[in-house]
Amino acid sequence: MARIYTRRGDGGQTQLPGGRGVAKHAQRLECLGAVDELSACIGLACALVQETSAPAGLVARLGRIQNELSDLCADLAAPKNKQRIAARHVTALERSIDGWTRSLPPLRDFILPGGGPSAACLHLARTVCRRAERQVVRLAAQEPVGSCIIPYLNRLSDALFVAARYATQRCVREDVISSKRQPGSPYLR
Repeated sequence: MARIYTRRGDGGQTQLPGGRGVAKHAQRLECLGAVDELSACIGLACALVQETSAPAGLVARLGRIQNELSDLCADLAAPKNKQRIAARHVTALERSIDGWTRSLPPLRDFILPGGGPSAACLHLARTVCRRAERQVVRLAAQEPVGSCIIPYLNRLSDALFVAARYATQRCVREDVISSKRQPGSPYLR
């Protein structure tokens, strides 16, 4: 590209792959925007994790997730094309969750977002992921989406929660426990 601006979207329309024009407020674009925001949050978390004593493996895994989110956006933008996000990506997230969880104390209390800058950013990414998931579920009620997109986002929010706890532990900090001491999960599944 010789320049970054094209002026094609100035009227409130944009083009999806294949040349299909859509309004910038269309549900599919809401999904793409939420996933883009999620990737940006994960990028910020990566930058913060790199400045801590957290293991490099966490940064590498988060980087792979960002690449997968790029593929997920391509799948959302062109649902009739061969889908890039597959069941193996969901399984890989489950493996990451299981691996991180093995080093963590059991979850007995309601955890508030916090635990240090990198963990707080991962908690923020988790909430953005949940919003993206809700947006995609809304879209799926109206139009086709890839069969693994919703499971991937659902599992990713779990992975980001566990990654936040893992980053907290690796930075020699403690989870922020709710003063109400509510048992169970800190977010809706």
